[in-house]
Amino acid sequence: MQVREGMSETVLTIGPRHTIRDAAAAMYRRNVGAAVVLDPEAPGPGVITERDILRAVGAGEDPDRELVSEHLTSDLTFASPDWSLERAAAAMVRGGFRHLVVVDGGELAGILSMRDIVRCWTEDGASCEVPAGAAEA
Repeated sequence: MQVREGMSETVLTIGPRHTIRDAAAAMYRRNVGAAVVLDPEAPGPGVITERDILRAVGAGEDPDRELVSEHLTSDLTFASPDWSLERAAAAMVRGGFRHLVVVDGGELAGILSMRDIVRCWTEDGASCEVPAGAAEA
């Protein structure tokens, strides 16, 4: 099974000047765990996740004043729609993250979460094709 079969093609996007409360509210309304941050001044997209927001609030930051740009991840691993779900899952485990931005021909194509992968595997009854220990490499 490939990334294109599990990814969401509808991606929540947010600007870097929004507050983390804005991001949290948008993610809550859309029932998603991450938003792609598009900044015309940045070399590429970033991602803000529920984990980023939790860290900021847990550290005592004011969600109404802190900007998304201060809490996003900009050093992303991008997936291709033709990657296998096993390859995507291995990349997530190696990188310690739960969302992959999917790019096709240099354009934003979707987003894939660990939850999406588990959903695909449980609906499909698929078994893992990654050799033991491959996710640790």
